[in-house]
Amino acid sequence: MLFFYDVTTIYFQIDDEDEIRKRGFSKEGKHQNPQIVLGLLVSVDGYPLAYEIHEGNKFEGHTMLPVIDAFKAKYKLEKLVIVADSGLLSTSNVNDLQAKGYEFILGARIKNENKTIKEKILSLELTNGQSDVVEKEDGLKLIISYSDKRAKKDLHNRERGLQKLEKRVKSGTLTKSSINNRGYNKYLKIDGDVKISIDKSKYEADAGWDGLKGYLTNTTLSKDEVIVNYSHLWKIEKAFRISKHELKIRPVYHRLQRRIEAHITINFAAYKIYKELERQLATKKANMSCEQAIEIAKTIYSVKITDPATGNTFKETLLLTDEQKCLAELFNF
Repeated sequence: MLFFYDVTTIYFQIDDEDEIRKRGFSKEGKHQNPQIVLGLLVSVDGYPLAYEIHEGNKFEGHTMLPVIDAFKAKYKLEKLVIVADSGLLSTSNVNDLQAKGYEFILGARIKNENKTIKEKILSLELTNGQSDVVEKEDGLKLIISYSDKRAKKDLHNRERGLQKLEKRVKSGTLTKSSINNRGYNKYLKIDGDVKISIDKSKYEADAGWDGLKGYLTNTTLSKDEVIVNYSHLWKIEKAFRISKHELKIRPVYHRLQRRIEAHITINFAAYKIYKELERQLATKKANMSCEQAIEIAKTIYSVKITDPATGNTFKETLLLTDEQKCLAELFNF
C-alpha cells in the first residue's frame, strides 16, 4: 500500500512563544511568527489518513516516523510504501525506515552523493524522458531521470542566481561570511585576502546536473513505477493548499493547545468531506469543481411556510437558478 507524507507550517499572529507555538523554519516565509508544524499522511487518491501536530521549531525530518508508526499500529498494516520529498531525506530517517521494515521512495539529493555515485550519475548521458538505475549499498538504489523541461528550468535558475551574485560583487556588499554552500553562494570564492569573485568553473560544472532528478528507494518497483508514484506527491501539496485557502485553517485564533488541536481536527474532517464531494462529482461526471459546487450550495436556501388556515407547517427548498437545479438533481435534494 502506498502512502504519501509531507509537512507544512501554520503561523500565529502573536509575539510570544509557548510549549507548541515556536519560531522555526516557515514554509510561508513568516519566520518572525511562532508556528506549529503539521505532518499529513494521505492515500494515493489524496484522501487524508492521519496527521500529527509538532512544535514549530521541530526539524521536519523528525516528524515522519511517529505518524507512520502510529498509523501502521492502529490499522494493523503489514506492508507500507512511504513516498516523501527530499526534505524528509536524512541518513537517520533512511536507517530507521529500513530498520522497521518500511519500503520507501524519497526525493534524492543527488549532488550530495559521494564522488563515485556522482560520477556514475553524470556518465549516464540520458536524453529527454529517459531514466536509469544507480545501485547503492544496503539494497538501496537511485533512480535517475532526465527532462528537457527541467533542464531549461535549471538553466534559467542558475543564470538568474549568477546575475544576482554579479550585482552583489559589483556593489561590494559581499563579505567573507557570504562564502558558503547555501544556494548559489557556492559559486563565490576569495581571491587573495579580501577580493571576492565568482568561480565560473563551478557554475559551468553545475550545468552537467541540469535536467536530472533523483529518487532513492529500497522497493522492488520498476524505475518507471518509482517515478510515476513519486509524481503523485502533488496531491498532498494540493491538500495543504486547499486547507489553507478554501477551508481556512488559518488564521488560528486559539491559544490553548487543546483548542489548537481541535481546530486542526475540524479542518482535517472538513478536508475529508471535501475529498468525498470531489469523488462524488467525478463519479457523477458533473461539469463543475468542488469550489463551484460549494459556492452554488451557499446560495440555496430553504423556507418554512405555515398555512394560517390549517396551522400546518412545511419546508421548501428554493431552487431559482439552473446551477442550483443542476446541483440539486446531482445529489437528489
